[in-house]
Amino acid sequence: MNNYETRDNVAKTTAQSPYLFSRKDENHQTTIPIGNTVVGGDKVLFFAGPCSVESRQQIMDIAYELKEAGATALRGGAFKPRTSPYSFQGHEEKALEWLCEVREKTGLAIVTEIMDPQLVPVFEQYVDILQIGSRNMQNFVLLKAVGKSKLPVLLKRGMSSTIHEFLLAAEYVLSQGNPNVILCERGIRTFENATRNTFDINAIPVLREKTHLPIIADPSHGTGNAKYVLAVSRGAVAAGADGLLVEVHFSPDDALSDGDQSIQPQEFRLLVEQINSIAHAVNRTI
Repeated sequence: MNNYETRDNVAKTTAQSPYLFSRKDENHQTTIPIGNTVVGGDKVLFFAGPCSVESRQQIMDIAYELKEAGATALRGGAFKPRTSPYSFQGHEEKALEWLCEVREKTGLAIVTEIMDPQLVPVFEQYVDILQIGSRNMQNFVLLKAVGKSKLPVLLKRGMSSTIHEFLLAAEYVLSQGNPNVILCERGIRTFENATRNTFDINAIPVLREKTHLPIIADPSHGTGNAKYVLAVSRGAVAAGADGLLVEVHFSPDDALSDGDQSIQPQEFRLLVEQINSIAHAVNRTI
């Protein structure tokens, strides 16, 4: 089959160029409205909150704390993709109702993970940003479904995905007509076991060169350890991240999921202070 290009009924395949995600020039940059600001502009934004929405009171209390500290959006899992089927799976639509109430009372934009393409209309009733988690980065049916939504999509890099595969996942969303994709570097799986994942700080400037889409960083999953979150956050913003996705919990030891990588509200306040200094050093603001 060496001469497959000349055989009948066999078409030569070529990669599309440029892709919809491709940056045309250094001034080509997409900004996406988030609440009363935008991601992808001069400001570094904070998406913060607990891994899981554990109760109405919990999510309401921490939302007020985070709003006062400088958060733009509240993150919190309603439907939880867990490695074990016996782990807490989330409060599902009830949690979405609580998140919607939080938005009404605090003004924080709401971001939460969606796993089922059939639930897109349900999520659209409650949230502001649809998150695609690492495990679903190549769930192409889901990517096409959120690509038809009017809501922005926060797309996390797959734990074993190359940067090109990551960008092609974004292309699935863009190709369906949704231009508002936020890329999130959240660490990849390597041979190193000192941390839960290896945060790929190289990805931030590489993505900046290749795409016009906003890029944020998740230092919580990127390290899996709360004591490293602030340091990696500083590095990510210095490297050019447009925002941070950080897990924050009042009592990490009692969290129903990902307590080891969750910082406390007072640490989040310190993080915001530190990022303010880093942001100014790279001609950004918070």
